[in-house]
Amino acid sequence: MLEPCVSQAAGLQSLALQHAPRLMAVASHGRQLGELPLLWGLCNCWGAHDLSVVVLDAHTRESSDNPGLRQWLDNPLQRIEDPQPDAQCLVLPAAQGLQHLAGGGPLQSTCGHLFSQRDIVLLYANATTLTRSLAGSKLSPLIIVPPAPRAVVSAYTTLKRLLQARLRPGVAQLLVASVGHPQPTNPAAVRRLTHCASSYLGIELHPSTIVASSEPVHLRHDLQRLAMDLFENALPLEPVQCSERVH
Repeated sequence: MLEPCVSQAAGLQSLALQHAPRLMAVASHGRQLGELPLLWGLCNCWGAHDLSVVVLDAHTRESSDNPGLRQWLDNPLQRIEDPQPDAQCLVLPAAQGLQHLAGGGPLQSTCGHLFSQRDIVLLYANATTLTRSLAGSKLSPLIIVPPAPRAVVSAYTTLKRLLQARLRPGVAQLLVASVGHPQPTNPAAVRRLTHCASSYLGIELHPSTIVASSEPVHLRHDLQRLAMDLFENALPLEPVQCSERVH
């Protein structure tokens, strides 16, 4: 565990000193419009503390016009030069590359050398891809529950599938403050999710709460706390060489 620190920012910076790319994941469950704002908020939070991030976007296929992880695997020379060396957050299309790597073992033990110049590798993918890439790794993918109809149903389905793959998901609920209520209470939907997880899956969930309000100080505080928790529980990427050929 981390020792108590003066601030959450200090905690992030002290963790960064133990430099090795760290792997974390966000589990998509068909709610990208609600998931992406929080995902980019986390990236901005890490970037504000000089932590560079590469997002492996499993929703986007690589192509010659939009190269990504597949090309990095195919051509060692291409990955030597970071396409955006000054960008705190680099997004790589990764659908094909992740599919190829699925047969080579957990992601954290096969591709550490690809991302040695980055501090954080964030895998953004659905449950099928996460279970294929990370099964048995004991990673804690984040499931974001936005205030959208039936979001709790898709979140529960994803939670169940990740648990079956021996992953340990965490949950963050994204709330929107209304006029006169800057700190909304937990919605009934998330309470149902925690109840079902306890009753039927045998796990206790303690959702983080991110409030999208007009008060950026509160928003930064919530995001910083969540960003620090994710960084603390991330897995180090081992510097093992990937196969240079894609079959």
